Amino acid sequence: MDDDGPAIELAALTKNYGRKVGVDRLDLTVRRGEVFGFLGPNGAGKTTTIRCLVGLLRPTGGRIRALGLDPVADHRRLAPHLGYLPGELRLYPELTGAQTLRLLGDLQGTATTRRAELCERLALMPADLARPVREYSRGMKQKLGLVQALQHDPELLVLDEPTEGLDPLIQETFFALLGEAATAGRTVLLSSHVLPEVQRACGRVAIVRAGKLVTVQAVSALREKRARRVRLVFADGQGARALGQAERWSPQWHGEEVQLLIPPEWLVEELRQLLALLPVVDLSVEEAGLDEAFLDLYRRPVGEAETQ
Repeated sequence: MDDDGPAIELAALTKNYGRKVGVDRLDLTVRRGEVFGFLGPNGAGKTTTIRCLVGLLRPTGGRIRALGLDPVADHRRLAPHLGYLPGELRLYPELTGAQTLRLLGDLQGTATTRRAELCERLALMPADLARPVREYSRGMKQKLGLVQALQHDPELLVLDEPTEGLDPLIQETFFALLGEAATAGRTVLLSSHVLPEVQRACGRVAIVRAGKLVTVQAVSALREKRARRVRLVFADGQGARALGQAERWSPQWHGEEVQLLIPPEWLVEELRQLLALLPVVDLSVEEAGLDEAFLDLYRRPVGEAETQ
């Protein structure tokens, strides 16, 4: 196993389903020790890519390396170092939670040193683990899935929609575990539709669209390029009124308050003009979130690249 190369390396990864293209010549590198976001809407190719990465699908073309290993040819060597939570978690309903964790631990092929600790932190009590999985709620199954992905303290974690079905307290525990993994130098590939979660946890993200890579950038860089949300409050009782040049920045009025989306290159000039002409008594400027960046990229015509 290569200890010096990237944790994940995809080179021209292609996966076809007959005539349908699932992933098209995808290039991606994830450094060791990163918490990396992998984004895209349904049908974009995320799940296909992830299944190729963990060895569940054989690529049509291209090259994949996870911790320097081929996920298919070297699967037995990779399994002890890989933790995987699928987006559609399917478990044997007749097995108890404890039996499920033992079975999956045997398949991982290494000691499950963190099982007891994780069950306690994720509130899976001994009585819960003694029950058959068919009696579990969606949230309990998800907690069991997280335990099995983390129980052997893997070097590489691949998590697809990991907070689905979790209550807010358990979500906080999950993010604490994620932070501990990052501190310990583990690599995490995190795929989620909940963009504020990705923004919170990840340093860089890749965005895919129709099986192709749209961009790979730092979360901070993506947010910095997007429009700022500016809130202005007026105190003259007139409510909505003409805003001059600022009308082009999508004003949304709420009584004496207006919200604008101003690109960063125009921010200072537009605010200066508005403050000079209008009776503004309060203002706030919010940095764009990852959700605004994601939507902006998806509004672009197919094939138009993001400047990196």
